[in-house]
Amino acid sequence: MNRRIFTYTLAGLVVAAGVGLGGSLPAQAASKELVYLTPGLDLPFWRYLSKGIESVAKKNGYSYQALDSHNSAQTQLQNAQDAVARGVAGIIISPTDSSTAPSVLSLAKSAGIPVVIADIGTNSGDYVSFIISDNYEGAHGVGEALAAALKEKGWEKGSVGLITISQARKNGQARTKGFRDGLKAGGVETKEAGLQQMQSYTAEETFKFTQDMLTANPDMRGLFVQTDQPTIGALRAIKAARRQGQILVAAFDGIPDFVDLLKKNEIVASGMQQPYLMGERSAEAMVEHLKGGTPKKEIVVPILVVTSKNIEKLLPTVKETVFANEMK
Repeated sequence: MNRRIFTYTLAGLVVAAGVGLGGSLPAQAASKELVYLTPGLDLPFWRYLSKGIESVAKKNGYSYQALDSHNSAQTQLQNAQDAVARGVAGIIISPTDSSTAPSVLSLAKSAGIPVVIADIGTNSGDYVSFIISDNYEGAHGVGEALAAALKEKGWEKGSVGLITISQARKNGQARTKGFRDGLKAGGVETKEAGLQQMQSYTAEETFKFTQDMLTANPDMRGLFVQTDQPTIGALRAIKAARRQGQILVAAFDGIPDFVDLLKKNEIVASGMQQPYLMGERSAEAMVEHLKGGTPKKEIVVPILVVTSKNIEKLLPTVKETVFANEMK
């Protein structure tokens, strides 16, 4: 039996069981468990978001579990099937990409389980609420900050490379467009030194991407890496090529290592989403729905454009809403 058929069969069985007991789903109604389907807990961003969800879930008397999809749509679907089979009260999902989210939404809808989407987005399907950062504006701000830094150095004619998250994700598309528009708004219209899309989202992968870009583009002066931990791989590649001080690096999201890197100007700017706050808003929307309320269909959380010049001022906020109080 193929996976698609299995998915709908399982959903049908769950619904049928509910109907046979009077047209409702008593196991789900009695459930006090929230589940978070995450792309990969090895990436700090998702771990911080998970902590935000957990905080609100526990305050409201719900048990909580995060199920790691290891950046696999197939694993994500299996995790959703497991959650449905347990009759959880609600599912919060950060999809592996926008094109695979509808299968999870369809499964949950058939089982009568509400879903809140935390970041990334979906191409279609029904959900309670969508919590999203303003990825376009955040990346636009990063592009403007990098443009200003390039102009200060007199490097605005050099090429700029992009190492992006999946462009099948709506947030990835927004980051790429926002950054390109931000560069132009900042007065820099340079050629691109290529665009590489991450698949494993590791520092090692981005190290290789950066090496290839540096080799192919001796005029490269700027680099935008669209998420946090992989940026460390880019910095390592620049040092290995003995090009430190010759390439300006801009990033997205944030990890505690970024604080010193920003202070040292090794990273000139990072558009930091606030994942802990996003997690809190996601769980709050779910709890409001489960209590009979109607949360906003879309909840936008602002992005902090943190630069070498404003890091000290923004650090107290960053520690809480970005790093989930993991940084002392």
